[in-house]
Amino acid sequence: MQYGLFARRRKLAVAAWLLGLVLAHAPARAEEPVTVAILGDSLVAGYGLAQEEGFVPQMQRWLEARGIEARLINAGVSGDTTAGGLARVAWTLTPEVDALVVSLGGNDVLRGIQPEVARKNLQGILQTARAQGLPVLLVGIQAPGNYGPDYKQAFEAIYPDLARQFDTLLYPGFLQALTENPEVSASPGDFLQADFLHPNARGVALIVQDMGPLLAELVARAGH
Repeated sequence: MQYGLFARRRKLAVAAWLLGLVLAHAPARAEEPVTVAILGDSLVAGYGLAQEEGFVPQMQRWLEARGIEARLINAGVSGDTTAGGLARVAWTLTPEVDALVVSLGGNDVLRGIQPEVARKNLQGILQTARAQGLPVLLVGIQAPGNYGPDYKQAFEAIYPDLARQFDTLLYPGFLQALTENPEVSASPGDFLQADFLHPNARGVALIVQDMGPLLAELVARAGH
């Protein structure tokens, strides 16, 4: 009886040793890339551009060139407002999504939607992301002065206010890399489409270069 018990214990010890040896030399499982949904309007969707020239594909290549493991989902819809983004954010944030970029508000301004309405919609989007524990990059806008300085100031203030409230990353304005670039000011047709509202491929490249470090930081915040 004692010999049989000893033999069984010895077999179990050998089996445990062999299992440990196998696990120690097993190849490490490749880490899944961070999945980032980019919720936006035509600027995100890539209006007027070939597919590979749009913001999301160019940003994807920018990240890959720097060895940053991320998969970007283009959740841009041309003409979308903050209300549209709020209506679809819940089904955009599928279980695979690890982080969110929110770039909405330009069409609200074009339609003269009141700043408090846009603010409430954006709050709803950010609350949805917070409930899922997702880090966020909020992209602001540079509102024109069509509706007066008070409207412009109130609308632009939404983004830094919400970034503080929800502890998000903040990029001041999607078109900032163009509006503050002397080369673009001197020759806007080289960087903008014929409507002078949407960037062409060269314009998108400048935006990607400027916003890219914040996307990289967002991916780091969401790292597995």
